[in-house]
Amino acid sequence: MIPLVDLKANLLPLREEIEAGFARVLDKTAFVLGPDVAEFEKEYAAFVQAKHCIGVANGTDAVELAVRAAGLGPKDAVLVPANTFIATALAVVRAGAQVVLVDCDDDGLIDVEACAARLSKQVKAIAPVHLYGQCAPMEQVAAFAQAHGNLAIVEDAAQAQGATRHGKHAGSWGVATGTSFYPGKNLGAYGDAGAVITNDDAVAKKLRALRNYGSEVKYFHPETGFNSRLDTLQAVVLRAKLKRLAQWNAQRRTAAERYHQLLEGLGGVRLPRTVPGNEHIWHLYPVRVAAERRDAILKALNEGGVGAGIHYPVPVHLQGAFAHLGHQPGDFPKAEAQAKEMISLPLFPEITEAQQAQVAQALKAALR
Repeated sequence: MIPLVDLKANLLPLREEIEAGFARVLDKTAFVLGPDVAEFEKEYAAFVQAKHCIGVANGTDAVELAVRAAGLGPKDAVLVPANTFIATALAVVRAGAQVVLVDCDDDGLIDVEACAARLSKQVKAIAPVHLYGQCAPMEQVAAFAQAHGNLAIVEDAAQAQGATRHGKHAGSWGVATGTSFYPGKNLGAYGDAGAVITNDDAVAKKLRALRNYGSEVKYFHPETGFNSRLDTLQAVVLRAKLKRLAQWNAQRRTAAERYHQLLEGLGGVRLPRTVPGNEHIWHLYPVRVAAERRDAILKALNEGGVGAGIHYPVPVHLQGAFAHLGHQPGDFPKAEAQAKEMISLPLFPEITEAQQAQVAQALKAALR
């Protein structure tokens, strides 16, 4: 079986360095907000060219804290793309704000033109999602936000660690950005982990308090926060991996180009593209096939030893958790079409030419 992502292959060259780091933490008993957390925060901020990185427990908390730090609350609404992973929308709800869904474009990125029809007096923010490894059209998002009352921009960069648009990193455009270090991400921990990125000193200060029970000084809690701290052992893993992330992203780009060549001209498949102005990091390689054949093709791939998957089979507006919004099938046609047509092919830094050739052959056979 060729896995969708091979975490074991990724671990092998890192094992000794990570185990040495774990021993260092154990020897110091620095289990919560230990030195490795602070060092990782500095290193990741430098990597994405941001002023601040605040490590938190997971990506959902990261987006929630970003929303809270932007000052959004129960009377406020946030524009969220309907084709994102549900965590983006759930984070907004957990922060006490309201979700207003919008459609995506043909590349799976937020459709800025569609946002205008969803505006109301309650909408105070927009949450672009940098999906599959490339940036949303952030110059359009920024112009839209400014033109409509200076809306806050809260980014979700869980799939875009190292992606840039016109040379500017994902996470550099808004007031705050949440990212996830779930194990399968381009930069993945060995458990749950996340971070919030910001260039605003005051927002960073607020975030550091919010993740720690609303406290900057032990036992003094001037505001309501909660416990969402990046685990020191996970920081060890992330520090070891961060050194290699640029190389791994380059390997992903090479693998994506190889898929382009192997699948070029293949009937019945629409290949993903890099939007002009973006440097893609290819967190996923999602192809599109006929909706009525998608499940059969996916089954054939899996039975043929290819660990392909779907991201994501049910758009946010058709999830039971958001039934209260009152949406029906057809409300966001592009998001719905992509949910029915997408298949993510295996892609990870260590994937070999032979493995990709096998994937391509299996896909061709499944299409026949």
